[in-house]
This record gives sequence, structure tokens and C-alpha cells, in this order.
Amino acid sequence: MRNVRVVYRKYDQRLHWHQWMLYLGEDQYGVWLGARANSVSQRGDEPEMHHSQAHVQLFPRDRWFTAIFNDEPRSTVIYCDITTPVTFGETEFTMIDLDLDVVKKRDGTVYVDDEDEFAEHQVQFGYPRATIEAAQKECDWLVRAVQTEEPFLSTYKTYLDKVR
Repeated sequence: MRNVRVVYRKYDQRLHWHQWMLYLGEDQYGVWLGARANSVSQRGDEPEMHHSQAHVQLFPRDRWFTAIFNDEPRSTVIYCDITTPVTFGETEFTMIDLDLDVVKKRDGTVYVDDEDEFAEHQVQFGYPRATIEAAQKECDWLVRAVQTEEPFLSTYKTYLDKVR
């Protein structure tokens, strides 16, 4: 398996989250990468974070989100970042984090996080109207989809099995 560097940036191009992950494959939902337990990620130049559980990440083609699926016992099972469509390279995937997040907890609770940050950054960075509308539309769809549609119901479990 090859390693791929995942790089999220903010709209002003500053480095946000980044980490190396294992390429697991591609299906009709997009490209899947995985990280084993005790993997490392980093926000900007802050200290590295070690993840005690394995997780996999979905990078859809031509969509405005990415999705992380966490192994048990982590209380957040799905964490979707609203982003610009991913730019896929052989060894690096990049995207712009547009602040909004859709979170599904293990108890089934679903909520949208960072709406305040999304509103602030629209003004601070001058998000184009089309970007705002695309981000909000994707967020609204994800709130429903993480509860009712694949790959959010069981598909991701096949990929988690590969990195456990």
C-alpha cells in the first residue's frame, strides 16, 4: 500500500490539518485512505496528535466534503468536513476546509458544528457566493445522508477492517 499525504488548508491558504495515510482503494463513493491506531496528525505547526483508534477517510470525487470514520470506542463515529472538491495527486490530496462540519455520534446524534466560524470566514476571507451556496447545500445533504445512506451506514466498516 502506498502512503498519501492529506493536506487541509484554510481559505487564506494557511496549513490546517495534515497527516500521512495508507491508500486503501476506490469505489463508487470515492477514494479511501486509512490510519492505524497510534497514527499521527497535526494541525498547522502545532504539536503532533496521536490517535488511539484506527480511522478511515473518504475523499469523494467532485463533492464538497470529506468524511472520517472512527473505530470504537471513540464517541464520534463520523466526522464530515465541508471542503472544496479534493485535488488528487499521486502522493498528496489537498482541499480547502470551509469550516462547517457534520458530526454523527455513536449514540446516533447528528449535528452541524462551526456554523459561527463559517459565517465569520465568509466575511473575513470573502468567500464567493457560489462557494457559500455549495458548502451549505452539501452540509444540508450530509445531515440527512449520514443517517440514511451509504457509505455512512456500513460500507466504511470494510475499510476500517483493513487498518485495524
